[in-house]
Amino acid sequence: MNRDELFEELKKRVHDDHLIKHMLATEAVMRAVARRLSEDEEKWGITGLLHDIDYEVTKEDPEKHSIIGAEWLSAMGLPNDVVYAVKVHNEIHGLPRKSLLDKALFAVDPLTGFITAVALVMPDKKLSTVKVKSLKKKFKDKSFAAGASREQMRTCETELGIPLNEFFEIALKAMQDIADELGL
Repeated sequence: MNRDELFEELKKRVHDDHLIKHMLATEAVMRAVARRLSEDEEKWGITGLLHDIDYEVTKEDPEKHSIIGAEWLSAMGLPNDVVYAVKVHNEIHGLPRKSLLDKALFAVDPLTGFITAVALVMPDKKLSTVKVKSLKKKFKDKSFAAGASREQMRTCETELGIPLNEFFEIALKAMQDIADELGL
């Protein structure tokens, strides 16, 4: 299946507009991180796009989140490394992050929500006015977007070799490039 066909499959299973936007943002950032690391942008983008495909049916049961999604993706014929990255992004399962793909998805997932939260506190509520400086300031404020794990985002340094400031720059630019799709 190509990206458009996979997006149609996603929309059959995901109806929450905010969740779809999160997945689109994750796709964009994963593509940008893949570019930075000279990896397969298409594969990484699809992994980001589909990573929470099961969230609407598993949000009340975190133990099942990403397990069901991985089963669906496997049944759709996606490559094993994509399926595993989706499964391992939910750290509740205690599975090791083995590949760069696994590690990138883990670090990117909370970052997209964090950047969205920063945009929403801007006077115009637009990504275009968010600066890396704003991200750094809000990152230090543990009470701001408290659900976005700072430790998880910070794995960009230890697991991907990308300094946090550069990670912010990459992700912010990727999300700004699709701001219209994100409604930001």
